Amino acid sequence: MKEQKGEQNKLLTGGDSLMAYETEHQETQYCFPDINSSCVKEQRSTHGYIIICVFVSLLSVWTVFLNLLVIISISHFKKLHTSTNMIILSLAVNDLLIGLIVMPVEAVRLIDKCWYFGETVCGFILILIWVIPSASLSNLVLIAVDRYVAVCHPLLYPQKITMTNTLMSIGLSWLCYSAYISALIIYNRYFDNSHRTDVCYGQCLIMMSFSWIVTDLFMCFIFPCLIMITLYLRIFYVVHQQVKIINSLMKRGKCVTEGSVKRKSESKAALTLGIIVLVYLLCWIPYYICTLTVNYSTAVSILTWIVYANSGMNPLVYALFYPWFKKTTKLILTLKIFQLASSLINIFTEHEL
Repeated sequence: MKEQKGEQNKLLTGGDSLMAYETEHQETQYCFPDINSSCVKEQRSTHGYIIICVFVSLLSVWTVFLNLLVIISISHFKKLHTSTNMIILSLAVNDLLIGLIVMPVEAVRLIDKCWYFGETVCGFILILIWVIPSASLSNLVLIAVDRYVAVCHPLLYPQKITMTNTLMSIGLSWLCYSAYISALIIYNRYFDNSHRTDVCYGQCLIMMSFSWIVTDLFMCFIFPCLIMITLYLRIFYVVHQQVKIINSLMKRGKCVTEGSVKRKSESKAALTLGIIVLVYLLCWIPYYICTLTVNYSTAVSILTWIVYANSGMNPLVYALFYPWFKKTTKLILTLKIFQLASSLINIFTEHEL
């Protein structure tokens, strides 16, 4: 069939024959020319390749660098070894993997639609690029639970939110998401062929029926978001009441206890992490709306990269609201963390987190 198409195009006469041959040559470039079911190789201009490569490279380096600063800060400085920061550390590792693995892989798939690395590698890569972004949401849910207990039940916080419980929760959330995504991709790619109507050889895609898309939307987005929104609404209500009480005491000239200062500190942490959740939702909601309304378009591709760019935004929120992050970044960039006992440096002042 490929040869017939070529012969038909070559029958054109006159001065357009050479142009017709070139057009035919471009249109009939296949990923695997020797295979009849091969996908057509997409052609891009040199400028298109350059723009994609530069954009992805800058975004990837930016994401990896900033999240590496967060990881080194929390890992190195003893004062930052708290339950909340362990979840932030897990989120930073997640975001770093997006910049280090997901972005380059997706860039390769964006530049050349052909997949040359085999079915097994394709399945593994699909699981990776689905698990890593999805696991970000589980970390945000854990952060919401942590802040809820700290603000709404401060007396129970030291008993319930221990370092051991936090690390176990992080590991369990990664395990559950990995198992769910793996099962989802393996079933839809290798067992359910009812909706795969136009698949060609050389693709590395996951095609799901609308019912599976809705199920995944509920499991990986709507349900976790409902939990987070409910917890943060409760948190901000309690914070509002506490701030009113503290301000009332200060206006009357009464001494504000250490416990009141701590509650105000916890409230500030909840607000900062709530902003991270809000930014996350603003990046993901348009993507899910678009994927439900269209199968594939340029808009979906753009929104996908906005979702990935979210991984480079979280450290900026830390830099704006966490003075300790600015201090640890300065210590890291000036290489002072290599000095003896640098991990014991007190990076907090009296009124900071």
